[in-house]
Amino acid sequence: MLSLIGFLTILTIVVLLIRGKVQPIIAMVLIPILGAFIAGFGLGEIGDFFNKGITTVIDVAVMFIFAILFFGVMSDAGLFDPLINKMVAFSRGNVIAVSVATVFIAAVAQLDGSGASTFLITIPALLPLYKRLNMNPYLLLLLIAGSAAIMNMVPWGGPLGRSASVLGMNITELWYPLIPVQIIGMVLMIGIAIFLGFREKQKIERRFGKMEAAAALENTAENIDSTESEKSSSNKNPNARPKLLWINTIIALGVIALLVTGIIPAGLAFMIGLGFALPINYPKMNDQTERIKAHASSALTMATIILAAGTFLGVLTGTGMMDAIAEDGVSIMPEAVGPYLHLIIGFLGVPLDLLTSTDAYYFGILPVVEQIASGFGVESVSTVYAMVIGNIVGTFVSPLAPAVWLALGLSGLEMGRHIKYSLPWLWGLSIVLVIIAALIGVI
Repeated sequence: MLSLIGFLTILTIVVLLIRGKVQPIIAMVLIPILGAFIAGFGLGEIGDFFNKGITTVIDVAVMFIFAILFFGVMSDAGLFDPLINKMVAFSRGNVIAVSVATVFIAAVAQLDGSGASTFLITIPALLPLYKRLNMNPYLLLLLIAGSAAIMNMVPWGGPLGRSASVLGMNITELWYPLIPVQIIGMVLMIGIAIFLGFREKQKIERRFGKMEAAAALENTAENIDSTESEKSSSNKNPNARPKLLWINTIIALGVIALLVTGIIPAGLAFMIGLGFALPINYPKMNDQTERIKAHASSALTMATIILAAGTFLGVLTGTGMMDAIAEDGVSIMPEAVGPYLHLIIGFLGVPLDLLTSTDAYYFGILPVVEQIASGFGVESVSTVYAMVIGNIVGTFVSPLAPAVWLALGLSGLEMGRHIKYSLPWLWGLSIVLVIIAALIGVI
């Protein structure tokens, strides 16, 4: 009975999140409490479950709040602008170089962990270039989506934060083994960009002829040169602090160094970084307040989801529902399948992203798979890595990701054609990365 109640609780939450009927905080707080009442637990016991659940996720919630604020302030101050502008100029209208530059620009833009800001930075900067060269704009979306998704494995990205809250472990320790996977993933994305860029160049030459394509390339290079000085002289961002670029770079590198070394908790590293970044870039109190307000919504939204997940996991673990689901799952699952369940789900991660929201995948499916796989001797971190790597690459091709609709709105493209163009490449990339992660011992 406890297993059935737990399963129905998770299923109800997943359905509500997929259909977008309620905010995640509502589904992940009220439904588990209702399930606990049905299972015969009282308010006092549920309160204890809540306290234990919140304890496991509070560090992750704190880290998200200050990470989003820190990278938001850094982006406002223009830390990433010169690098992006230089990459656009360096490509000089060469189709293959533009494709490769797109991968790097998206990776830099995704450093703040926000898909929305990545598309806001990359698409307005690169779409005119793609149109001028007669390049397929869906290639632009594919390259941004793949590169940004791989970069999104950082601790302040949503998927890893959700996974850490499910396991109740230190998020930076969870991230360390993924660094080689990110590096390999970026190398593969560069390879995809070169191949698709070469293919795109051939298509353009077949369609428009080599002479016309070469003339478009030459005109584009001249336009880039003529507009580069205008961009540098007329700063469109009133919050940018170009004179403080090197100081901001040192602050950002210092925070990343603290994260990699793990000397202090991730949340404290971002607190310190924000403590330096705000007064240095915005000495006036009013300006500091405005910058915090500008990013507070994103920071608190993510933190509330993590805290609600703590309640959800605390109740399901404290009542014994998760253990009951795992025991029953192990008993009914064929023994030949059990040890490989995490890999199977990992291989299906991208298509599952088309069917489930991020919250539903990590808070609904991951805990169940982790518990069942554990019953067959699979380490919990291996399950998490398989599911994260397999799923995350498809983040920005899913119609359930709000940032994707922003990208489509900015580019004037269609969701169906984006999925048709990008899905095969991104799904293939995710499968390759899961296999590589297994070969190098991450999974």
